[in-house]
Amino acid sequence: MAHFPKLIPAFTVQVAIDPPSSVSPNLTFVPFAPKGGSIVSEPSYPIALKADIEHGADYITTAPGGKYVKLEVHGIARDTLTGGLLRIRYTGRIPTTGPAGKVLRGEAGAGTTPFGEAFMHVEFETGAEALAALQEKVYVGSGHFVIEPGKPVIVEYKVSEVSA
Repeated sequence: MAHFPKLIPAFTVQVAIDPPSSVSPNLTFVPFAPKGGSIVSEPSYPIALKADIEHGADYITTAPGGKYVKLEVHGIARDTLTGGLLRIRYTGRIPTTGPAGKVLRGEAGAGTTPFGEAFMHVEFETGAEALAALQEKVYVGSGHFVIEPGKPVIVEYKVSEVSA
């Protein structure tokens, strides 16, 4: 196991999403609900972050064959601890053959999904000095959908720093 990276729990990202719109047969636009998300660091993580997501969207591309989708997400968050703005950008993949696929297709009866189907790679960009270290690290996450009747769909990721 020598030389394999380890993961350090860093953040929980939660994003409330609005209903999707089809841009083309293979591209779907999913806007974030206004003020509907957060990025919160784990208590033990050395970079304190408690940010509200102010704006963003997910561009979902269906891969050839339709067995998975590719995510391209861009958003802006404001850290309530420092006032600093962050650009969050992540890419990922989700298979369409399991419970997450039911949510992505908007099927009736789709419910909260387990972790382990959706994975992503996150990058941050900021001019805030207190948050600058976020730009120097590599982050990955595992996600799922949280479905509650009468509420927007929540995409939740557990994000970890990749370390030696």
